[in-house]
Parts: sequence; structure tokens; C-alpha cells
Amino acid sequence: MKVLETERLILREITSEDALFILELLNTPSFKKYIGDRGVRSVDDASAFIETRYRKSYRDHGYGLYAVELKPDNTPVGMCGFVRRDTLPGPDIGFAFLPEYEGKGYGFESASAVLNFGQEILGFGRILAITATSNQASIGLLEKLGFVFTEKIRGTESEHLNLYSFDARER
Repeated sequence: MKVLETERLILREITSEDALFILELLNTPSFKKYIGDRGVRSVDDASAFIETRYRKSYRDHGYGLYAVELKPDNTPVGMCGFVRRDTLPGPDIGFAFLPEYEGKGYGFESASAVLNFGQEILGFGRILAITATSNQASIGLLEKLGFVFTEKIRGTESEHLNLYSFDARER
């Protein structure tokens, strides 16, 4: 199901048909380093992860992370959308791209569309973002999008994360 469209991209719900793509994305070195190892090691693992994480989020919250595809040929290049974590007081934006598609502006293009969607369709007044303190690419993208550093927080392990905030009411 298509959720958003930009000049170059289509954002749609992730389905079980994306298992091979999700397996590849979740096992890239940058995903494991900055987001975490999800333990997805096979297509079956990926299918189960899609159902228990991404599809569940759509059902429970009405939003989630979406596959980001190139318009000309529907090649999946990454994901972007919202996550609802128990550890944060509101939705946070998330994104990840296959290494060969990084640095091409797809992150900014998809995240800008997702921010507008969150404000205009989902009614979010404040959107959060978390990133590893060493993830300069994500920090740069968040700042380019208009997010403001709020504080350092403790992650699920012992690492510290940067918490960013985007207040739509102030824009």
C-alpha cells in the first residue's frame, strides 16, 4: 500500500514480499553499528520480523517505517517513517538506506515527506529522533530537516544516544 510519493520516490508499507530486501538492509554494517543487530539472519527471520515489528506497528499505531522505492523501477533502497517506542514520549522518525543509495538525497527527500505526513495527516505536533552520538550522517540529516538537539539519553544498552526534537507548532 502506497503511503507517500515524492519527485523520485514512493514510500509504501513493508510487506512479507520485502523479506529479502529487509534481510539485506538490517545486515548492512552501518545498520548494525548505528541502529543495532536485530538478529535477522534468514529470509524466514526477515518475514517474521516484518510481521512482528513493521506490520504490527501499522495495526497498533496507524503508522510505522515504510519501504522507500525508486519511482522508475520500484527498486527498494531504504526505509523511512515513524517508530513508537515505550521509552520516548512521542513518535520518532527513523531512516536507513542501503549503502549504495546513501549520499544521493533520498534520506532528505523521504524524511521531508514523512515529516509533512506526520504533521498534516497524523496530526503530530512534536516529532522526536534518536541517533548514535557518532552517527554524523544522521545528525547532519536531522539538523538539515530542522530537528534541534535536546539531550543525551541512555539507549537500550549502555550507550548514549542523542535525542532530537522537531516541533511542528513552531514552524
